[in-house]
Amino acid sequence: MIDATAQAAMVRRGDVQPIDLVEEAIANIERLNPAINAVITKLYDKARAQAVSPDLPDGPFRGVPLLLKDFYIETAGDAYFMGMKYLRDLNWTSSHDTYLARKFKDAGFIILGKTNLPELAGSPTTEPQAFGPTHNPWHHEHSAGGSSGGSAAAVAAGMVAVAHGNDGTGSLRIPASCCGLVGLKPTRGRISTGPKRSGGMFGNISEFVLTKTVRDAAGILDALHGNMPGDLFLAPPPRQPFLQSLQMEIPRLRIGLLVHDPFLGFPVHDECKSATENVARQLEGMGHIVEYSYPAILDGRNGLGPSFFGVIAASGKAAALDRIATRTGMPITEEDVEPPTWETAQVGRSYSAVQVQAAHEVLVAGACSLPEWWASGFDLLITPTMIQPPPKLGLTGAEDLTRAFGLMTMPFSFSGQPAISLPVHWTENGLPVGVQMVADIGREDLLLAVAFQLEQMYRWDEHF
Repeated sequence: MIDATAQAAMVRRGDVQPIDLVEEAIANIERLNPAINAVITKLYDKARAQAVSPDLPDGPFRGVPLLLKDFYIETAGDAYFMGMKYLRDLNWTSSHDTYLARKFKDAGFIILGKTNLPELAGSPTTEPQAFGPTHNPWHHEHSAGGSSGGSAAAVAAGMVAVAHGNDGTGSLRIPASCCGLVGLKPTRGRISTGPKRSGGMFGNISEFVLTKTVRDAAGILDALHGNMPGDLFLAPPPRQPFLQSLQMEIPRLRIGLLVHDPFLGFPVHDECKSATENVARQLEGMGHIVEYSYPAILDGRNGLGPSFFGVIAASGKAAALDRIATRTGMPITEEDVEPPTWETAQVGRSYSAVQVQAAHEVLVAGACSLPEWWASGFDLLITPTMIQPPPKLGLTGAEDLTRAFGLMTMPFSFSGQPAISLPVHWTENGLPVGVQMVADIGREDLLLAVAFQLEQMYRWDEHF
């Protein structure tokens, strides 16, 4: 399947009509989804009506089909389940379009449906009880990652060229790595969610998309970025259009390389390590300076370790259940949610306000210290996106999940820095391995420019 940029160009030239692209994507979903289980809500009738409507917005991606992750973004009159059997059984629907949903529509995208995710986006693998597991398109017994696993699998399988996702601790980058896609997490505040959605306690929830090409990521960022009144976080204005930045002249960069787990000391798989080091060699060959270096604050003992985040995450899970129960007017009991969700929420309820505040202060201090490394003279940090190739489905328990997926993505959600996972390697048995690049606040232009050059070298499009 051609990318979203090419599809939009075909519509502008009159080579195809939006309805043609919609019907092709619907056929792809119907053919591929039974084996993958990426799409859980189908909005075909609405999509067809929008495709032939004279009111279809004339945005830069007019007529391009899009899938939405069923979390944090809502569309009026459509099912909204957040991976929960509780909301599924209520057949809960949204009353309005959220701000980002309107932005997608204004850009010309046509929404075909909603994608699968773990319950309340609470896991790095997409295996909710409510809808069953999403299977990795490259090997069906393996995980597609999470929490945007349904969206990633849909794009990698060829159902659509682009799908929405969001990233609070790695939920765009992890499934991008698992499924062989480009997964950009923009700078905190780059894409507004609207003033009624704060983006998490740290503003760590970033909205964006999963794509096969860097130019799609750049063009869609151009279409979606911008603030609205009431936004809590504001990103620095872009230096130029992001699509234009793909062609910018890149100066000689100083790049840090991190290939071990500084948080918990879990082993990094040889293929993840070698893929990262191979990218480093490619960048050295382009004339950049690469050295083994990383921010000392990433050491788990220094304030960005999982123990502090665990307090915030657990108390946040409890608050989320209460908020959902208030919205629906129906209580949530232990039988309504998965055991890990209930157990985490109960732990969260056990923390005092003082404990939550203390954990928050430690994490904020660590997150605010992280960009000091970039200010010291570094331009990029390169790491494995995950510490293992995509694991098999069925992992349970926080420690097993952490051993498989790692914590390499989490700190940069807290710091608000832009980060991207690139599909630069495939294992001998055909599983993708992603490498993460992280830039300073506001420097998506640099990330995208370097990623675009790497795309020409690695030609990951040939795998599809």
